[in-house]
Amino acid sequence: MPDIAFAPPSLEVFYRDGQKGRLFCALHAPVNRPPLAACLYLHPFAEEMNKARRMAALQARALAAAGWLVLQQDHFGCGDSEADFSAAAWDLWVADGVSGAEWLADHAGLPVWLWGLRAGCLLASAAAPSMADCPGMIFWQPVVSGRQHLQQFLRLKLAGDRLTGRDNGGDARRGPREALLDGETVEVAGYSLSPQVAAGLDAARLSPPPGTGVVGWFEVSGAAEPTLSPVSRTATAEWQAAGWQVDARPITGSGFWQTQEIETAPGLLAATLAFAAESA
Repeated sequence: MPDIAFAPPSLEVFYRDGQKGRLFCALHAPVNRPPLAACLYLHPFAEEMNKARRMAALQARALAAAGWLVLQQDHFGCGDSEADFSAAAWDLWVADGVSGAEWLADHAGLPVWLWGLRAGCLLASAAAPSMADCPGMIFWQPVVSGRQHLQQFLRLKLAGDRLTGRDNGGDARRGPREALLDGETVEVAGYSLSPQVAAGLDAARLSPPPGTGVVGWFEVSGAAEPTLSPVSRTATAEWQAAGWQVDARPITGSGFWQTQEIETAPGLLAATLAFAAESA
């Protein structure tokens, strides 16, 4: 991409109608030039969404400054969209992702890339088959197994119950998973987890959708010389075998989606921007 100074990107904040209610959206757009590409951001699960808001906003603005049109959309029941978390459903999030991509494609007149963070990558791979055209995806620290991700989340409840003495007296016969299977909503770390979200996440897997395209696979590590995890190496090989072109880039940086304080990973921002410049 030529080294030319452009005006700062614009930001438009609005609500659009989703499948079940209004969804909060932030549209980052290049100024005084048509977009080179369009991208929909799918945020991570539960508290990881809040921890990652600053990084997502920084990257969206950087992409827009480089010529991309980027739509950030809060899932139904999350963030500033309508309803409480307890009213959400995994299939609804997937459907809203598809409709968000359709809205953006109509607005931009371009096919839409999908950019996911953590469980947002699972949503991206689930939404892609229903899209008219998806030239590529950007995966940040992708969750490969929804079941494992759900188990890790439910451990927060078990740990909290032990600390407060509400662990059923050590009776493991009916834990949070069993309650969800019985159709109950379970409180986990301040989130009312519905059986519909839990079941969908439990069944989700980061599988390559039909078709071909480009995937920027970014994994952050605190190591000075980072490498992809064994799980990611296996997953990227699966995507490549299915016909997708995978550009895997391990990055040194902070795990901003899980740190106690809000942190950033400048190396990830720069690497994603470089990938976008090469791919648009």
